[in-house]
Amino acid sequence: METTATTTMPIISKDELLKHYFGHRFLTRRTIELFPEKEFFEFSIGGMRTAAQLANELLSIAGPALKAIANSDDVPYIEPSVPASKAEYLKKWDEADEEIKTYWAQIPEERFPEMFNLFGQYNFPILHNVLYFIDNEIHHRGQMFVYLRALNIEPPFFWERW
Repeated sequence: METTATTTMPIISKDELLKHYFGHRFLTRRTIELFPEKEFFEFSIGGMRTAAQLANELLSIAGPALKAIANSDDVPYIEPSVPASKAEYLKKWDEADEEIKTYWAQIPEERFPEMFNLFGQYNFPILHNVLYFIDNEIHHRGQMFVYLRALNIEPPFFWERW
């Protein structure tokens, strides 16, 4: 009987996952750019949070969560103070991109199956936490798309992530 060695290849590499995540971040940034200043902070439908509040949540997760994972630190979730202008949001967005790159590089791929209690309350494998960051961003960007359409502003095509 002949045996053959097999190796397990991931469906997507750590670098490909980061590229995918940044594609979504790029699209969310473009979405934020389309909002008129006033509506970014004030417009809401059906009691949902404003686009600024949604963006603030995304900022509070991206960099801080990866920093916590890289440092194996279960610091509590803290939503940052709301920036005063859309330009400040975009500046913080770009700073978060750099923070993501920094901490992403510090997390070895072998750790992705490891359980991690993110913010001391989300005890899942690191990979699942990362997928949550992406899913949450897509969800909130979808809400922003609805707001833009209600404001008669065409949102970017969701597939144009570069």
